[in-house]
Amino acid sequence: MRLIKQTIQKKDGSGSATLLPEEPEDMWHAYNLIRANDLLRASAIRKIVKESAAGSRSVDRVHTNLTIRVTKLDFDTQASQLHVSGRVAEENKHVTLGSYHTLDLELQRNFTLEKAEGWDSVALDTLKESINQTAKAQLWAVIMQEGLANICLITEHQTILRHKVEVSLPKKRAGSSDHDKALQKFYQTTFDSLLRQIDLADPKPLLLASPGFTASSFQQYIKTQAASGANKQLHQLVPKITVAHSASAHLHSLSEVLSSSAVTSKLSDTKFARETQLMDRFFDLMRNDDARAWYGPKECEAAVERGAVGKGGGVLLISNALFRSQDINTRKRWVQLVDEVKDQGGEVRVLSSMHESGKRLEGLGEIAAILTYPIENLDEEVGDEHGGIDDLENDPDGSAVNGIEGRSEAHEDIEI
Repeated sequence: MRLIKQTIQKKDGSGSATLLPEEPEDMWHAYNLIRANDLLRASAIRKIVKESAAGSRSVDRVHTNLTIRVTKLDFDTQASQLHVSGRVAEENKHVTLGSYHTLDLELQRNFTLEKAEGWDSVALDTLKESINQTAKAQLWAVIMQEGLANICLITEHQTILRHKVEVSLPKKRAGSSDHDKALQKFYQTTFDSLLRQIDLADPKPLLLASPGFTASSFQQYIKTQAASGANKQLHQLVPKITVAHSASAHLHSLSEVLSSSAVTSKLSDTKFARETQLMDRFFDLMRNDDARAWYGPKECEAAVERGAVGKGGGVLLISNALFRSQDINTRKRWVQLVDEVKDQGGEVRVLSSMHESGKRLEGLGEIAAILTYPIENLDEEVGDEHGGIDDLENDPDGSAVNGIEGRSEAHEDIEI
């Protein structure tokens, strides 16, 4: 994402940012930036019905710039397309004020965003991250077993299934080579599908994972293809291949694979590897009944209030899905929690709800914390009236939380 222009004020977070999406991943950033009630300006094609004096009608398609007050977003992960619906907020000769329209955000086409409640700290962090070109680490992964292969693109924020190969293999029989021939054909099909996805001119790391020896055999198949000389660029991919064990060829095994030492050692600097490691650490503490690991909205808020998620190893793990709430008070609740942890010197990790680590966090109420020191019976101290995971459903606007209000102080550092 390229920042074209920004007029965000330090004092109150008012103003707008004009952005240019340059690659499919940028649509995911736009999806996280745009909220209900925000003002969005972008070019659009509008159908205009004209009626002549004789009563005949004609339909023209005109290009115009529209400003809408956002009501709904629809993000297609496979196509990386973002459709934003809302009411027209600025009238022009082609549209009437208050009419509904859907803007289709596209690559290489500017859009301007103005936040309804101003740019808070989470929105500003998301903006900075979206225009950080060095933070977009990528990895290709093939999770497979004999007869089944899922080809995935793992970016900093998403795990995207790009292609699935599924074939029926005959059973192994003594004296018959049918199984081996079918297996080689399966490798060929998977290999061809993979080559259609990746860019061999600048190949990203490739992870092969499977139960048993399927991944190793497929790695050897790729090496054989490279040695044949049929594709000279294939030699650049071979040293970037990592083989790991997985419980199955299905996508739910991906989080296990990403946390394996073979993968994390090669990808230790990438964002998703750090988040996977933190989630693994959290679950290890949970399994050991360690009172430094707590999850649920009220429990985490209580721990932060005590200063237990601060300097010295405190980590707040929170899903970005919580910041997509259409209720202003709910969003302010989580923004304030993030700000408090940062003020105390703790680490905040906003996990993508579309990445494996974020999906694991979803089962914990979309928020968890690793404390700097253990607090016993924190859930009992919070009390039944405050609940735990069910808080997100029973208290959607955050009104049951005493003393939780949006921060009003100015943002002192919004250098983009």
